[in-house]
Amino acid sequence: MLRNKLKKYNLILASGSPRRQQFFKDLDLDFEIKLKEIEEIYPPELKAAEITDYLAELKASAFEGELQPGDILITSDTIVWHNNKALGKPKDQQDAFEILKSLSNTTHEVITSVCFKTTLATTVLNELTKVTFNELSDEAILYYLENYKPYDKAGAYGIQEWIGFIGVSKIEGSYANVMGMPTDKVYEYFCKLASKPEI
Repeated sequence: MLRNKLKKYNLILASGSPRRQQFFKDLDLDFEIKLKEIEEIYPPELKAAEITDYLAELKASAFEGELQPGDILITSDTIVWHNNKALGKPKDQQDAFEILKSLSNTTHEVITSVCFKTTLATTVLNELTKVTFNELSDEAILYYLENYKPYDKAGAYGIQEWIGFIGVSKIEGSYANVMGMPTDKVYEYFCKLASKPEI
């Protein structure tokens, strides 16, 4: 349905995440993938969604001057926000273990920002989901790390994996957002774009 409405546009997903790419496929969208390496550094005074908004827009700025009329560039960033601190991707197994240990038996927030950039405008939206973990034993954490190696994931876990099945007791908000893409908001925004005469 949306695919036909957007057929006059060229969607460019700037993400190497297989989960985000799959979401776009599952939304039945035609898109291409373009990747650029950027250093994901943000001002230390930023908090929570300010961080992901900043990084999503920073990723989009790497394409400045390259977009053509009709192009819609999509970039995104996800963090786990816990105890007033951003938890990104773990550096190694020890770091991942300590992150998961800190999330055990607590509630944290998963925040994803998505930036839509065209030749005319840049728009950033974000979503926050609260996730509560049961108490995780050291044995369970080590089993998960050794078998699933979640080192490319913010907060050192994927909710769609084993740890999510046995460890998550409650979710408040979008499940897809925890996986890295608030698909309902993205779909809604694309519908708005499709109704505009030009972008």
